[in-house]
Amino acid sequence: MLKPYSTEPFFDAVFQGNGAPRHHYRDFLGRLNRFSDDELKEKHETAQLSFLRQGITFTVYSEKSNTERTMPFDFIPIIIPPKEWTLIEKGMVQRTEALNQFIEDIYHDRQIVKDGIVPQELITQNPYYYHKQVQGLPIPLKNHIFLAGIDLIRDEKGRYLILEDNLRCPSGMSYVYQNRYVMRQVYSEFFTKQPIHSLENQLFALHEALLDHAPPAFKKGIPQAVLLTPGMYNSAYYDHVFLAQQMGISLVEGRDLLVRDNVVFMKTIRGLQRVDIIYRRIDDDFLDPHAFRKDSVLGVPGLLKAYRSGNVALLNGIGNGVADDKAMYAYVPQMIRYYLNEEPILSNVETYQLRDPDEREWVLERLDQLVVKNVGASGGYDMLIGPHASEEQLIRFRNKIIAAPHQYIAQPTIKLSRAPSFQNGRFYPCHVDLRVYVIRGRKTHVLPGGLSRVALREGSLVVNSSQGGGGKDTWVLKSMKGEGYDA
Repeated sequence: MLKPYSTEPFFDAVFQGNGAPRHHYRDFLGRLNRFSDDELKEKHETAQLSFLRQGITFTVYSEKSNTERTMPFDFIPIIIPPKEWTLIEKGMVQRTEALNQFIEDIYHDRQIVKDGIVPQELITQNPYYYHKQVQGLPIPLKNHIFLAGIDLIRDEKGRYLILEDNLRCPSGMSYVYQNRYVMRQVYSEFFTKQPIHSLENQLFALHEALLDHAPPAFKKGIPQAVLLTPGMYNSAYYDHVFLAQQMGISLVEGRDLLVRDNVVFMKTIRGLQRVDIIYRRIDDDFLDPHAFRKDSVLGVPGLLKAYRSGNVALLNGIGNGVADDKAMYAYVPQMIRYYLNEEPILSNVETYQLRDPDEREWVLERLDQLVVKNVGASGGYDMLIGPHASEEQLIRFRNKIIAAPHQYIAQPTIKLSRAPSFQNGRFYPCHVDLRVYVIRGRKTHVLPGGLSRVALREGSLVVNSSQGGGGKDTWVLKSMKGEGYDA
């Protein structure tokens, strides 16, 4: 059914270089080969329809129109053996702890700047993410990162590398659960005797960590938590609905909340109800028109004063973007050494700072070989992939870099790992990455697996759903024992 293909020059999740399946895929492939072509096509169509019927969609924003689409799903999972997952898990805990200490430091003493590790201008001259409004503010647990979404890739040698840190409002956790749900419903045969970590009860850890952040003014009982959404027209609205439902908390918009005497209340049919914790899925600039953008109709007037008064907790913290800015990314290994006195468990992708004249000149001479990213963009927008770019695109990005070098970073074009996908009635290899979710409260918990994203357009390196990417289920094995596995 799924025949080996040439993996060179990429690392392949399923097949070794000689075409033999990797040990941890043997059982899965054995079961896959029992299906006929027609059965696979029928199951594939059923899976896509399941997403459509449940309203699992996202919005693609473009210059001409905004289009709502279902997330394409591919049934060949990414399977991670226990030893690999242990490495990932430790690396995630280490990285988010260092990043959290960095944010706490930046908004208080800035010792890392005084010691010459991180340049001052990356903070004070950052017009997007640094917010002086929360300078010196004490917050629950001194924890700015309640939920992180860390993007991982594998290079041609199979090494895991950190591609990006998402510390503001990381999205996509609902797709992890829906991918598993559809996989179990449509492809239940694959789960027989598979020693896979379950996703059940994982959202309990998210809810527990949420309630750990009760604000200083909270006295006793169970804190009242809500999820603040921009509304149904936001691209990640399904994500907001799912998480609120699963955690058993109210989903609210800005108009559902009000601030009185620096206390936040939710409007209900039984009157006003005090709110202690807000898991916000609204960007910083739109949270409070009194403190940030005056034209915002999404936020809550007076919210920042309530936050500063210790009457409400906001998760994730305001101003986290100073740490997940793409220009700051290059300094995270140094943060780990500085704050934790440890060597990084997982490495960064090599990054060139285009604000540096020498590095900028070197990059401009090799634009056709590199990837260039806007430090303030996400979702695959305003990005150049040099080897795949036209002459016109190269010229346009050259001019952008020269005009605003601080706005861009460059990285080598990694030979992004691949895995087979089944689309349009056939199998072919596609590039993949993995978003791992780290939940932080009094304890740190890493969701076993995460969101495997796949570039379904043949040859594409862009896995973002907004750019034609899809999702795969991610299996973390509890052990390598059992049918089809080596001990």
